[in-house]
Amino acid sequence: MPVNEVSMHKIREILRLYFDSHLSQDQIAMSLRLSKGVVNKYLKKAKLAQLNSWLLVEGLDEQTLRDLLRKASPKELPVSRYAEPDCALTHQELKKKGVTLQLLWEEYRSVHGDESYSYPQFCRYYRSWLATQKPSMRQVHQAGEKLFLDYCGPTVEIIDGDTGEVRKAQIFVATLGASNYTFAEATWDQTLPNWIASHVRAFAFFGGVPALLVPDNLKSAINKACRYEPEVNTAYGDLAGYYGTAVLPARPYKPKDKAKVENAVLVVERWILARLRHRTFFGLRELNVAIRQLLIELNERPFKKMPGSRKSVFESIDKPALKPLPERPYEYAEFKKARVHIDYHVEVDGHFYSVPSSLLKKEIDVRLTASIIECLYKGKRVASHIRSYRGGFTTCTEHMPKAHQKHLEWSVGRFLNWALDIGPATKDLVQHLLEKKPHPEQGYRACLGLLSLAKQYGKARLGPRSL
Repeated sequence: MPVNEVSMHKIREILRLYFDSHLSQDQIAMSLRLSKGVVNKYLKKAKLAQLNSWLLVEGLDEQTLRDLLRKASPKELPVSRYAEPDCALTHQELKKKGVTLQLLWEEYRSVHGDESYSYPQFCRYYRSWLATQKPSMRQVHQAGEKLFLDYCGPTVEIIDGDTGEVRKAQIFVATLGASNYTFAEATWDQTLPNWIASHVRAFAFFGGVPALLVPDNLKSAINKACRYEPEVNTAYGDLAGYYGTAVLPARPYKPKDKAKVENAVLVVERWILARLRHRTFFGLRELNVAIRQLLIELNERPFKKMPGSRKSVFESIDKPALKPLPERPYEYAEFKKARVHIDYHVEVDGHFYSVPSSLLKKEIDVRLTASIIECLYKGKRVASHIRSYRGGFTTCTEHMPKAHQKHLEWSVGRFLNWALDIGPATKDLVQHLLEKKPHPEQGYRACLGLLSLAKQYGKARLGPRSL
């Protein structure tokens, strides 16, 4: 498969999730909806290109990364000297009474000798094959691995104290797979900004970031729900990249994929919302204070069938395994497409921002936060500006063509001084050229043409008479 058959964005994500997030190849394949073979191929190419860490990859633009991967010849990939186990036969033999993996491995080893896998490798090989088969397997959640996310079905009414208007608040729920430690909060709706903000507050509540986010296929998270290739919302993917995690949506119509969060939603409804049903709330903050108090009780409540509580298991298992939080919380961002105008600016909400003039007529991605606008071309940031909410232009000198940069060196005063040096008549004419335009800069070209005549014909001929 040539490099360009898989988008460079996905190839970069493969390398980030493997080197920076330390996910397995199976997890990366599931998260990006690629085959394990494709993931393995590009990891091998990266290693052949001596790209053995995320630090080496992060600073490369897409074209450089593509060139390095193309140079990595598949002929250099090492060929395994080990004999592959017959997994189908192994699976059938295990159905027989008294047959174990240990016994089957010993028989396999007796046939292949030094070319056989070790027992742990043999078991992993078989289980990897088994995971691709139809029979469902019991999920085992690793510490700090998955955070399951969803909204409760029931809502909570909030009364506006001034108008008496009744609004219904949505309840966001997040729970860690290994410990069942749960976070919940109320928001006005399930729109993308609130979905992203709830994630940011959930990470702060847990004090760290899991390796995987497992949302249901709600519209705020997934643009296109699909069993095989769900399309993650761009802003949601940006959040995941900022926190160094990955999004692994639950498969449609596969309740076992999200059993953890469905159970957590049920617990929140029974333990928190049911206890609040007789209370009247007059603001979202008041409701969240009440939820947070009951959430403490829920997480500290002892388990019935095993020792400890959600909190104690979280502190001993999940918390040490979570990734550290970044220095600053994520700032919500929107993404748009824009085409560079012939004046090397892009228009966003009625304001024009400059980009390098080499990108004329190119389509670029624009990332918008409340305070910053970033322009991206092929995954590389090419410009960054403070966001303006008024019409006008924001222009960086270094984005201009060289001729335009030289044009900035001129000013009205400089033109008038030069003209006066030639003669008062020339000074009067230059002043007239500058003043008759709505903006003096629009007269610069005519003034340059006039004053250049001094080089051709001399100052004496250019400036004896006044207007």
